[in-house]
Amino acid sequence: PLTLGEVRMLVELFYLPYHHGPLAQHLLEHFRWLRANSLSVGVPATASDACHFVSSAGRALLYDLHPYLWDIRNMLLAASAFILWLGCQNITAPILLGSDAEPWARRGGLCGELQALLPVGNSCDLFYHPPPLFPSSQLYVLRPLLPLDKGQGGGWSELSLKWASSSLALTGRLLGSFLSLSPEYTFVLEDEDGPCGYAAGALCAEGFLRQRDSSWLPALRHKYPRDLDAASSALGQDVLEEALLFFHAEPPTVPLPVLRRFPSLVQLGTAPRVLDVGASRSLAICLLSALRANGSRGVFCQVSDADRQQLSFYSKLG
Repeated sequence: PLTLGEVRMLVELFYLPYHHGPLAQHLLEHFRWLRANSLSVGVPATASDACHFVSSAGRALLYDLHPYLWDIRNMLLAASAFILWLGCQNITAPILLGSDAEPWARRGGLCGELQALLPVGNSCDLFYHPPPLFPSSQLYVLRPLLPLDKGQGGGWSELSLKWASSSLALTGRLLGSFLSLSPEYTFVLEDEDGPCGYAAGALCAEGFLRQRDSSWLPALRHKYPRDLDAASSALGQDVLEEALLFFHAEPPTVPLPVLRRFPSLVQLGTAPRVLDVGASRSLAICLLSALRANGSRGVFCQVSDADRQQLSFYSKLG
């Protein structure tokens, strides 16, 4: 059963719209302190255990309170990963909170206070999404790409290959350029079975695309020639064929007006087992916050009009 401390936590997290209980106020003060002192704080090795509310609460109470807990969990995922990302940077990010939003854009409660800590906090549409109809006990960890993710050779290739040979095969082959050229804007979503999603971005898309086409793609084409034998590769036959088609195809040119209006490039993807749109939205919020913190004023993504899976994924994100 729920302990007295957990019941007290539920009460204090959702106390009054603009008045928090002691535990929630303490949590908020910690987040504000961490954001202000992120460069002096170490990176934790593991995530703490989650509340077992879904498995222990009565059904009536569960269905009444789950939307609130689902909402604050997603907000905590994004806020925690963003502050952890700040702590991983070598330079102080010029955090831009933007102009004051209209009063109707401000959320009440602890979620609204946490939202205000993010550089994209005024984008109210980004934070609104109806909760799932049925409560789920699936746990997620959202974090930036860390040095311990590197392979034994000191590069990101092992992570890229591992994802390319997993259920993220369709997007894994596209991730390599971000891992090589813009790893500081890469976030990882994990569940009990390991990596299940990612968000990657490039602050200056124009320079990123130029470097990708002039150095990264030629190097990959040399390493993986068109006539590469699947038996000599660590990848499966289907994954290898798709990767070769991608590496040797000429990437589409991005119109200059797009690059001028939306200077940053983003790419997100999740494994089919991630059914919770809230976790995907937390990925997007965290990546957009990181780009916005360093001055980006707009983003775009490249999706093939034949890729129904990716089109559906971005449409669900809004």
